[in-house]
Amino acid sequence: MTTETPRWFKSSYSSNGGDCVEIATNLVPSHGTVPVRDSKNPAGPALALPATAFTAFVAEVKNGGFGGR
Repeated sequence: MTTETPRWFKSSYSSNGGDCVEIATNLVPSHGTVPVRDSKNPAGPALALPATAFTAFVAEVKNGGFGGR
């Protein structure tokens, strides 16, 4: 069995001075998760969110939820 390494990236909207997160979508097909980490601390912990939960979160943000505009 091979272990996949997350391929981290930041959103193209992340040009605000570094206060952002990185995600790795390459693990969705094999693990069903989207790892999320603090871009300022790449060696720190990462959350492994179920892909369905991450998709729902992004949809809610796009719809203005969580106090977004």
